[in-house]
Amino acid sequence: MKSINKTIKKVYGNYPEKILQFGEGNFLRAFVDWMVDKANRSGAYQGSIVLCQPIPEGLCDVINRQDGLYTLAMRGSENGKPAENIEVINSVSRCINPYEDYDALLELARREELEVVVSNTTEAGIAYHKGDCLSDRPPVSFPAKITAFLYERYQAFHGDPKKGLLFLPVELIDNNGAELKRLVLRYAKEWGLEDSFLSWVEKANAFASTLVDRIVTGYPREEADAFEKRLGYQDQLLDTCELFNLWVIEGDKKWAERFPVHKTDAHVIWTDDVSPYKKRKVRILNGAHTSTVLAAYLAGYDTVGDFMKDDTIRAFMNKVIYDEVIPTLDLPEEDLKSFARAVNDRFSNPYIKHKLLDIALNSCSKFNARCLPSLLDYADTKGILPECLTFSLAAFIRFYQCEKKDGAFWGIRKDGSPYPVRDDASVLEFMSCVWETKDPDHVAEAVLSRREFWSGRDLTEVGGLKAAVAAYLKEMDQKSIPQIMQRLLENV
Repeated sequence: MKSINKTIKKVYGNYPEKILQFGEGNFLRAFVDWMVDKANRSGAYQGSIVLCQPIPEGLCDVINRQDGLYTLAMRGSENGKPAENIEVINSVSRCINPYEDYDALLELARREELEVVVSNTTEAGIAYHKGDCLSDRPPVSFPAKITAFLYERYQAFHGDPKKGLLFLPVELIDNNGAELKRLVLRYAKEWGLEDSFLSWVEKANAFASTLVDRIVTGYPREEADAFEKRLGYQDQLLDTCELFNLWVIEGDKKWAERFPVHKTDAHVIWTDDVSPYKKRKVRILNGAHTSTVLAAYLAGYDTVGDFMKDDTIRAFMNKVIYDEVIPTLDLPEEDLKSFARAVNDRFSNPYIKHKLLDIALNSCSKFNARCLPSLLDYADTKGILPECLTFSLAAFIRFYQCEKKDGAFWGIRKDGSPYPVRDDASVLEFMSCVWETKDPDHVAEAVLSRREFWSGRDLTEVGGLKAAVAAYLKEMDQKSIPQIMQRLLENV
């Protein structure tokens, strides 16, 4: 069977190379490169992307062998029904491996048409590495590479303020744009570069902090043969992802015209403050996971798709979102409800198997970050406890009823089947010790007063919380979790 580039004609292969992208992996190709392709197809943009391999080993050779072409299969659920959209992505012109050809990267810095730099070098990518030098080919750290790249551009255009670049890092750290800028300036000072260069970095360039949201499942190894038969060609870069997409960019909207992906139907938001959108994602999407999966697992389910077919558990999750989380958030109500509706479709995606035990990993810190703020904000605002989130807290504690065996910690479902509980050793040691008493009142008191779990707060000081959690723990010994959820759904 012929390769994709021997079968498909590249449509937008001659557009100017306006974007440099550090990272050639599945996520960026299913997210940024797809958005650029949409903008090219719609006529909103005319630009190509040069990929740069961020580490010595990668996909550079395969990308160039396929002329930058690859297939993206977007699959999910829409209005409760399976949906699929398959597109050939044309936006990538080539890939550079700076470990083999560093001059090619520096040559790109001298290009007039270059306007945007995108990156996804993992959470550890935007970090300082001691010993990096301007003379390295290339420097080790990503920020040092960017500093050297910018200095090359600064010299080539003699500090022209119109030749600055828009940086769009998507690494999953807070304030990713600001952190990248901070490290670039740190290297510039350490390397003794002129003050005029530091001023040019500050004034001519924009380092936007961003928030991204799309589940990318990558190359579908088990389905590759079936895809090849359907498509009629071989594609070693075949990528898969969900239908949902969201990119929130915190930056001056004057830069948006350099990168007009917001002019398509991709979900791109330019804003002055990314934090409300991050809060929305953490509390609704991540909070829905954490508030539901532990109880759903104890109820006998193994994947998110499984429990979404249970009317009671799905309704419980939605009551958490709509009645207890959304009232604590500041964005427009319809915006929040639209995001919540998308969560239902995303969780029902038949193409993604989210194992509950995988999501349950490190649930102590997850509950503290994702669910507890909503619980406390609701209690402060309404003067009463949110029933469903309080039950979720009790279900978290019940899930962590575990014993240590052969160096691991194990819980037991009501049907007698064991399951691994995975978290920091100190958390598991504490929980297994507390549960030795099997006394719900003692367990609730001990866990809620454990300040290390709750960012220094003693939750027994929250009015009625200890008694409510203890009562739910007792009720879980007497009734099934769906029965308790159903009772909560009937409460108005």
